[in-house]
Amino acid sequence: MTPYGNIAFFIIISILLIPTILLGLSGKTAKRYNIFISIVILAIIFGHSVNGTVSLVLFTLFQLVLIISYQKYRLQKNSTMVFVIAVVLAIFPLVLVKVLPILGLHHLFGFLGVSYITFKSVQMILETRDGLIKDKISVIELAYFLLFFPTVSSGPIDRWRRFYKDMQTVPSANDYQKLLFSGINYIFVGFLYKFILAYLIYNYTLIYLPNHTYNYLTPFQGHIAYMYMYSFYLFFDFAGYSAFAVGVSRIMGIQTPINFNRPFTSRNIKDFWNRWHMSLSFWFRDYVYMRFVLWMTKKKWIKNKYTVSYLGFFLLFFLMGIWHGLEWHYVVYGLYHAMLIISFDKFERWNKKHKRWPKNKWTHAIGIFITFNAVCFGFYIFSGQLF
Repeated sequence: MTPYGNIAFFIIISILLIPTILLGLSGKTAKRYNIFISIVILAIIFGHSVNGTVSLVLFTLFQLVLIISYQKYRLQKNSTMVFVIAVVLAIFPLVLVKVLPILGLHHLFGFLGVSYITFKSVQMILETRDGLIKDKISVIELAYFLLFFPTVSSGPIDRWRRFYKDMQTVPSANDYQKLLFSGINYIFVGFLYKFILAYLIYNYTLIYLPNHTYNYLTPFQGHIAYMYMYSFYLFFDFAGYSAFAVGVSRIMGIQTPINFNRPFTSRNIKDFWNRWHMSLSFWFRDYVYMRFVLWMTKKKWIKNKYTVSYLGFFLLFFLMGIWHGLEWHYVVYGLYHAMLIISFDKFERWNKKHKRWPKNKWTHAIGIFITFNAVCFGFYIFSGQLF
């Protein structure tokens, strides 16, 4: 069963969450029960596929052993080589998932949510290396974090320290009531986005484009219409799913971070990536871009800080592109956004020196207009229609 894919899924989780809600409104912990229902929901999600179930179990066991082993090692030593090996091992199953389909072997491995569990696992290793995670972690709690069912398939990507704090906190009855109302509100927003707006856009416009079924559209106009409709569909569909995940998480007492914050009102491309798929963009920023820049600065192989920063942007968005898939349109999509970020950074530095672009409501509106169209063209590349 696909998470949040049909009304049956919502009926099941609504019934299973009743004890969670009653315990929360009584000011009591529902931690153990939430772990139990997570197992039940995971069984429902993955139970239809033996291959998927076996892959999930083996993959999770592998990541648990890897994380716990590295944590024990880190208490005694701090070899860079061991750290690199641990990160490579954590990523390796995801690499297989991306590469095997090219070889025609996609049925041998992989399951829904492998990417997001990998991101969490790599995060645990990186933060253990940095000394941010020192305390001994319960295997059950770690597994709960990796397999937290509201976000397991498509995020948002949470951070262990934030998740653990929520997991250990028992909110008062009044505080839980606020969480419950907030969660229900997010779920209703999800229904509006995913099952109404995204549904209408897809079924009444997108399926007819860009092959201009509408007689009054030229082929060029059909592609332009597709570009904008696809962009809105992508937002409402994914933002709707994310709202469901955040809403259910809050009902379970976990304040999973939001993934979208009015991205189409971004005033520039940097602002856009602080609003769009935020948990993913922040993950790549913190664990790829920042580490690459710090590493290159330490090695002093390239002295120009802007060159280092731009190489970091190319690495970040290239990886973000191929994470979606190894097809050309995903690679080009990533590199396109790297070019946008770098171009805007150059413009910002130029304007800081020459002050030709003042900050006022008019330039703000123009910035939103330019960013919106640049982003929509990026989604057009992402859709594969350009190739």
